Amino acid sequence: MEGSNKLTRNIILALILGLVFGFVLNIFAPSVFKIVDPYILYPLGTIFLNLIKMLVVPLVFISITLGVAGLGDPQKLGRIGAKTIGYFLVTTTIAISLAIGIGYAMKPGVGGSFDTSSANFEATEAPSFIDTLLDVIPTNPIEAMTTGNMLQMITFAVFIGLALAVLGDKTKGILKLFEQGNEIMMYLVNVVMKTAPAGAFALIASAVGKQGWEAFKVMGMYFIAVLLALILHAILVYGSTVSLFGKMSPIKFFKGFAPAMSVAFSTSSSSATLPVSMETAQKTLGVPKSISSFVQPLGATINMDGTAIMQGVATVFIAQVYGVDLSISQLLMVVLTAVLASIGTAGVPGVGLIMLAMVLKSVNLPVEGIALIIGIDRLLDMTRTAVNTAGDAACAVMVAETEKKHQSSEESLSA
Repeated sequence: MEGSNKLTRNIILALILGLVFGFVLNIFAPSVFKIVDPYILYPLGTIFLNLIKMLVVPLVFISITLGVAGLGDPQKLGRIGAKTIGYFLVTTTIAISLAIGIGYAMKPGVGGSFDTSSANFEATEAPSFIDTLLDVIPTNPIEAMTTGNMLQMITFAVFIGLALAVLGDKTKGILKLFEQGNEIMMYLVNVVMKTAPAGAFALIASAVGKQGWEAFKVMGMYFIAVLLALILHAILVYGSTVSLFGKMSPIKFFKGFAPAMSVAFSTSSSSATLPVSMETAQKTLGVPKSISSFVQPLGATINMDGTAIMQGVATVFIAQVYGVDLSISQLLMVVLTAVLASIGTAGVPGVGLIMLAMVLKSVNLPVEGIALIIGIDRLLDMTRTAVNTAGDAACAVMVAETEKKHQSSEESLSA
């Protein structure tokens, strides 16, 4: 526990120093930043990111396979799956509703001088919800792994796990191999995490150095609105989840999960943070491996509460900038589109902006308005990724606690 707290302190300290370092170079020595960033910050941050990404595919495949094999009963798997997906859909709906409310309360797009004449954003066509569902089953599992298609890889791992559970002693050698593979991956996660403070420093310094203070002066109210919505959602929704359903103190939850949230903040990738978030949930929060290994990889793929918050505030902001009054029916359409898009665009590169483009099109707002928020989206992306990973962990804590009653009833029946 002491080692975990020390790592958290080091990562947070590195983030603060990186923030200060990036701002100082951007304001006082931009010419120095142009040398330091490509030759020191960018390589250091990229090495850290690549080290974590290197572990994601094998860790997710091994963990989900072991998780499903550990659950054993297909009925139990279905019950946990229904709870997980239901929780993600409900919290995403709450997230975007909260964001819309804060957007109207703070009015970030009213009264500012925003240059919309040069706004130019090329919207990328996202796959439909049906196409995404059809694409869940891989025609080539090896290709799914090499391309990092998380949904397909999760599906294949679920089938392998079910087979191991059903076949039992016939495949105990394969199961043992997966267990040993999981030990190897956990060891490598611990090794890579020793480089986390240096990587966090480089990533935040590079991001802040590129954006600078100018982006905040124009977009300050929008930035504050998104940040406020993210913080409120994390405290109210996730705090309530772990307190009411997970029987855990919210303070203990956020303090214990802080290392994973720090890594999520610095990497801006839920998938890249998976190795750390799963280990933290299992070792610090006490979530069983079988549940953590199923819930958190699925959440990293389809749970996007932080992204939904950005969409809600951004939609209201762009409507206010362009002087468009959204009706109640249009606002309901925004909520519905964002919730469906959280699953429908899973695994698509640049998913946040693609999802926002879909939402804007659904209520006939100019997609070009996205160009107004791109300037500071990188820093907000870091914050909403931290919120996303916390949501995955909160769901895992809730599922683990609610499964205890089923476990006790199953034990009494077997007795």
